[in-house]
Amino acid sequence: MKLFLIPLFLMMLFATSAEAVEPDELLEDSRLEARARALSVDIRCLVCQNQSIDDSDSDLAKDLRKLVRKKVKEGASDEDIRNYLVTRYGEFVLLHPRITSDTYILWFGPIVILLAGIIGIFTFFLRHSKNNSIQPSLVLSEDEEKRISELINNRG
Repeated sequence: MKLFLIPLFLMMLFATSAEAVEPDELLEDSRLEARARALSVDIRCLVCQNQSIDDSDSDLAKDLRKLVRKKVKEGASDEDIRNYLVTRYGEFVLLHPRITSDTYILWFGPIVILLAGIIGIFTFFLRHSKNNSIQPSLVLSEDEEKRISELINNRG
């Protein structure tokens, strides 16, 4: 039974992402094709959302791959192509959004929340340990014990 799992484990270990680029999309110039591939790996498929257009089989991804290759062929720089796509589809089209004033909360929000949590836990334990050491013991005096006994006996 265990031998059955070894090939499955090896397949998962060496699995790579499937590339959806079709042969008719490829550029003849290998340098330009390499640039287009590098760009399309960082552009989000707006249909699949968690895949790049390089990995997606959707029609929109195919159209975006063709658009990227067209712009590369026309001589546009990588940054010009990214800017064009962001202007047209928004910052969401990039798998790795840029750090701008609009995306500060995306980039730094988790760090701020983590630090606030650590500080909160630290202050909680600090206060808790101080409260335990400052509290007087809750031992009743003889008068208090007598009074409680009288109250209990009078009740019944």
